[in-house]
This record gives sequence, structure tokens and C-alpha cells, in this order.
Amino acid sequence: MAKQNDLKNSEKDTKTMPFGRENYKWVLIGLAFLLVGFLLMIGGGSDNPDVFNEGMFSFRRLTLSPILILIGFGIQFYAIMKKPKK
Repeated sequence: MAKQNDLKNSEKDTKTMPFGRENYKWVLIGLAFLLVGFLLMIGGGSDNPDVFNEGMFSFRRLTLSPILILIGFGIQFYAIMKKPKK
């Protein structure tokens, strides 16, 4: 009888969620950074192929967007590796 109770208790322990509420909050924050970074990167095309558009070399596309994307991936890594509170 004692072995059955031990098995039931161990089954209850293994059915817990791998991530806590705070982990999911960090995942959503990281996704927001990634979305903003990719949205800032789009655009800058030209309707006429004979006209060169200097807008594709702006600070926003070459510097700010990649930084936001890297921060977003860093937050995602933190959200996955963070241990949930018990």
C-alpha cells in the first residue's frame, strides 16, 4: 500500500508545468522585442529600379533593428533557462 501512495505522489510531481507564469511573461516580452525589431527592418524599397534609395542604409535598419532582435533572442533564452518559483 505504501508503494502505491509513493507512485501517486511521484506522478503528481511529474505533471507540473515546465514553465511558470513569470517564464511566459518573459517569453511574451521577448517576442515583442523580436516583432518590433523585424518591423523596423522592413521597407525601403523603390518603385523604380533605376532609382537608388539611400533609405536602406539608415540607422534604424542597420543598427537599431539588429540590436532589438538580439535583445529579443537574449530575453527568450533567459525565459527558457529561468527556473520557475515553487
